[in-house]
Amino acid sequence: MASLLSVECAASVRKSGSLFYLRSTALGIQTRHYSSEKASSSEYLHQSVVPSMHYQKSLPRLPVPKLEDTIRRYLAAQRPLLDDGQFGTTEKHAQDFQNGVGKQLHEELVAQDKNNKHTSYISGPWFDMYLAARDSVVLNFNPFMSFNPDPKAEYNNQLLRATNMVCSAVRFMKTLRAGLLEPEVFHLNPAKSDTDGFKNFIRWVPSSLSWYGAYMVNAYPLDMSQYFRLFNSSRIPKHGRDELFTDDKGRHLLVMRKGNMYVFDIVDRDGNLVKPAEIQSHLKYILSDSTEAPAFPLGVLTSENRDVWAGLREKLIAAGNAEDLRVIDSALFCLCLDEESMRDHIHISHNMLHGDGCNRWYDKSFSIILTKDGQAAINFEHSWGDGVAVLRFQNEVFKDTTEKPLVHPGSAAAAVDSASAVRRLHFNLDGELQNGIKKAKENFNSAVSKLTIDAMEFKKGGKEQLKKSKLSPDAIAQLAFQMGFLRQYGQTVATYESCSTAAFKHGRTETIRPASIHTKQCSHAFVRQPGKHSVEELRGMLQECSKYHGQLTKEAAMGQGFDRHLFALRYLANSKGQPLHNLYMDPAYAAINHNILSTSTLTSPAVSLGGFAPVVPDGFGVGYGVHDEWIGCNVSSYPSRNVHEFLQCVHKSLEDIFSVLEGKPLS
Repeated sequence: MASLLSVECAASVRKSGSLFYLRSTALGIQTRHYSSEKASSSEYLHQSVVPSMHYQKSLPRLPVPKLEDTIRRYLAAQRPLLDDGQFGTTEKHAQDFQNGVGKQLHEELVAQDKNNKHTSYISGPWFDMYLAARDSVVLNFNPFMSFNPDPKAEYNNQLLRATNMVCSAVRFMKTLRAGLLEPEVFHLNPAKSDTDGFKNFIRWVPSSLSWYGAYMVNAYPLDMSQYFRLFNSSRIPKHGRDELFTDDKGRHLLVMRKGNMYVFDIVDRDGNLVKPAEIQSHLKYILSDSTEAPAFPLGVLTSENRDVWAGLREKLIAAGNAEDLRVIDSALFCLCLDEESMRDHIHISHNMLHGDGCNRWYDKSFSIILTKDGQAAINFEHSWGDGVAVLRFQNEVFKDTTEKPLVHPGSAAAAVDSASAVRRLHFNLDGELQNGIKKAKENFNSAVSKLTIDAMEFKKGGKEQLKKSKLSPDAIAQLAFQMGFLRQYGQTVATYESCSTAAFKHGRTETIRPASIHTKQCSHAFVRQPGKHSVEELRGMLQECSKYHGQLTKEAAMGQGFDRHLFALRYLANSKGQPLHNLYMDPAYAAINHNILSTSTLTSPAVSLGGFAPVVPDGFGVGYGVHDEWIGCNVSSYPSRNVHEFLQCVHKSLEDIFSVLEGKPLS
């Protein structure tokens, strides 16, 4: 199978049953091309005329929605999930909240927001939610996005590709830190805004006004406040709430192979990229190191429950390992060199999402994983950001390594003393620590053994045909999931699709709720009563679903959903020690936040496949991509759900939808 999927991946916070990631189609904008002046130096990817952070100061602020809008949207999302009696109760709680406690909390939130104009109302609570979660980051948080292979097959060699990716990563880091990385902008009319003329004009507009200049030509600059956490960063386990650590003075790379950990400098004392031939030599040295896999691989501790890991980390420090832990935490990023070759896409998904637990340091802001046969992916820790920065990094690294690789099949590694440049880390482990590692490995094995991943390709149509029928491709994919679940389990359930709010200062994400009264009615017509409706009636229902989904998507992108607002009000009540209102204690509130269908999409020229685990034990983790001529899904589940059958039901739903679009009645 060629590139199976282009999906945007996601991570989950089980307690809130939420997924947080970038949704590139949120504003209906196509893939962006980063055109800039040619770099005059091999140290940079490019040299943008407009400084990287030029728009940051003038980004608009994330709006706090009106409380009555939030309650109206909440009830609309609850309607298809509840019977009349349940809905009556939920409606009563919601109206009582709106007229009483909710009104007070909302006024307080708005006042608080006015006093904190440097950020967004969701930023602090969101960081807190992530960092206070105690579940393992593996499966519950860290997603993966795999790279497409290099079009030139000979460049997919593990050593060659690793060297080129490390060099491109450093070039990205240097370009970003020099302020020369093109600002991240959504261009609705690229012919006007993505031009040298416009860039040469906007660079002279003061930062405090630059956003308005872009807005005038229908371009939307995005928040880039998360980018600084890409490099030299780690999540540090602490009791109760973790911390994010960044030390931008680190010049070294962390490399893992067979569970052993190595470091060497990839940036020299003057801040320049170490010669690519030397980096190649050091990686070759690591790949040929005959050291056995450690009996107690330290990396597996990063897969533990966060409080357990925090306790073991304190013991590691007490045992004299503080310096080496700091070396790990301050490394530019982590490169995992795996010993296995990949059998197929399913094997790739499992390996890149979780692997064996030993050859990973899941707490690094991101890791590049390279298998023996040159398959590459990024696995990233999710608390520091929503994937906006990671996806940009992945796109740039793919473009740079495929168009301007610095080492080639014929390149000889430099004749340098890698044995003295590369240091293997050694740790002092007492019996208690060894036991902690052993237990962590058992817990890890138990967790990942329950995960099933399967994939599906629908080849009978895609984006082109849907657009000709004036239907939203994303709406139809989401409708197919609703139909598929109804066919398999006979229910409509809580469904989550994330939408980036990066168009606002310190925006994070908002939720699109794809399950609606429209999708429920349409699903019942297709699945339960296929012969009852005419082709015209069925087409009308598809149009209605598409229109409504489009409206939800636009609202979410503009910060006008209900999930983040209700979350912030609950956070505020908790922080004041106030008892929670019945709206939050209602079983229907728990149910809509128990997201059985957790979904995520993206198409990017760099990304082949992406994935994440379900966010609840009885859920599906649905990564999908709607391409020009086909639709792909990469889906995960735990034992209580049958992922193979679900994909068959989704496939049947897509067949039915496309049949109707071709004018054929349902049999």
